[in-house]
Amino acid sequence: MKIMHLLPSLSSGGVEQVVLELCQGLTAHGEECIVVSAGGPMVAAIEATGARHITRPIGKKSIFTLLQVSKLARLLKEERPDVLHLHSRVPAWVGYLAVKRLPKQLRPHVVTTFHGFHSVNFYSGIMARGERVIAVSECMKEHILQNYRNTPESSICVIPNSVDTELNHPDYRPSEEWMKEWKQTYPELEGKYTLCLPGRITRLKGATHLPPIIRALKELGIPAHAVIVGETKKGKEAIKREIEQAFADKGLTQDVTWTGHRRDLRDVLCACDVTLSLTLQPESFGKTTLEALALGRPVAGYEHGGVGEQLNVFLPSGRVETGNPAAMAATLAGWYKNPPTPQLPVPAPYRREDMITAHLKLYHELCLS
Repeated sequence: MKIMHLLPSLSSGGVEQVVLELCQGLTAHGEECIVVSAGGPMVAAIEATGARHITRPIGKKSIFTLLQVSKLARLLKEERPDVLHLHSRVPAWVGYLAVKRLPKQLRPHVVTTFHGFHSVNFYSGIMARGERVIAVSECMKEHILQNYRNTPESSICVIPNSVDTELNHPDYRPSEEWMKEWKQTYPELEGKYTLCLPGRITRLKGATHLPPIIRALKELGIPAHAVIVGETKKGKEAIKREIEQAFADKGLTQDVTWTGHRRDLRDVLCACDVTLSLTLQPESFGKTTLEALALGRPVAGYEHGGVGEQLNVFLPSGRVETGNPAAMAATLAGWYKNPPTPQLPVPAPYRREDMITAHLKLYHELCLS
């Protein structure tokens, strides 16, 4: 089969990582993958899998992006993919309209993936128009069924994102050299109860809940320290300043470390005592929390969305009432002297090979229909 994936760009992000993993798995099974995007630093990684990348500006939220429809239609005629897999809303509109321009005998099968809880409107509804609609969690499937009533349940397939258990497993430890550099870079973390909040700096990640959590723990005599790991994208600087002010207002400026984006997140998750998920709206999946759990590290998270589903499987005691920093502080205080260990079920869920196999099965069923 030939599968063409459409997404806005190949910068860092969860969608980009999933597409990379799909290319790795699908090409290893002998399938041909093409990725169409505006490009970015992950292009080399995509091409290293054996997939091809074609640069097209199909992700910008602009009326001018619709000029790419006819160009993509020509590309589809040239490449003749069996499956067109749409991973984001703007590229999905470009791809959907391009397919409609083709004669029916030349049209590829269309698959969409709901990677996130988009605002419910006509614009987002394009993600529910695939012949098959992939939901990355059970809660995402419920979201689709509740909000896109014209999408038949039979067309929705739950395929959770995955974790590479060869890279993320309880026996993994950072190297001595890495730990030495980490301690030299962040000496303020020595002897602290480090709470890691990974992810891009956005208001929805709930970082403003960290100051009351840290304050409550310090009042109990626990040397808590926040470690915020993630980039501040252009246009989000005001949100970072808001979070910094929230720490300052509670006299906690010295109790937070900002690392920015790091490519060694696996090591960071191992070096910190607890990984947190404080999202104020449910996440569709929560890839970083899954990696931390697979590494055998404690995770505490607000109990909604995909993270809640993961904690149900691996660490039920890590589920905390959504939006309640006092309850989160109480959970963390109980873990300070006696941290829990996530339980790894057998057979293990969320495996990379299972995700790839499920996509292959879905593609094959479409192509044989």
